[in-house]
Amino acid sequence: MLEALELLKTRRSVKPMEMAGPGPTPAEIDTLLTIASRVPDHGKLAPWRFIVFEGEARAAAGAPIAAAFGASHPGATPDQLAFEANRLTRAPLVIGVVSRAAPHAKIPEWEQQMSAGASAMSLVMAAHALGYAASWLTEWYAYDRAVLDAFGLSPQERMAGFVHIGRPARPPEERERPKLDAIVTRYGAGA
Repeated sequence: MLEALELLKTRRSVKPMEMAGPGPTPAEIDTLLTIASRVPDHGKLAPWRFIVFEGEARAAAGAPIAAAFGASHPGATPDQLAFEANRLTRAPLVIGVVSRAAPHAKIPEWEQQMSAGASAMSLVMAAHALGYAASWLTEWYAYDRAVLDAFGLSPQERMAGFVHIGRPARPPEERERPKLDAIVTRYGAGA
């Protein structure tokens, strides 16, 4: 039990630009995705799915990102377009977590969306358990319809985020965390 708690206490986000290879093996990727799919899922709807960006596909995925950026920023410089085109090449592996939340007679969409969030967090923790660094990001292109269309999302699907996975180039820095007395209340406790 101590090892599991220590694992949870030591997770840190690492910026994708501070990640190096090699990335997870195919077997490790299957393990990551298996763990990411073992989350609370009221109604067994699997209201999420995954898009794996690995190898050359990471660079290919940059084309629609750069095109969308150029369309919304007509004065973009070649350097800016190159920066956008390389968004998914900074880490050896990127996994998009797609929320497939939809109206349901019994299960609110909010619960389905939270399940997708739990899936992304489980993916981050599984990467940490395998000795990798991870960062769950939702940048502008996670909300751009042209990019989402290019990545094969249907009109009702949303991108819960992109989980970048690699080896930390250096030990991750600790950051200040919220103090419990600032974020915890005890129901029924006097003031």
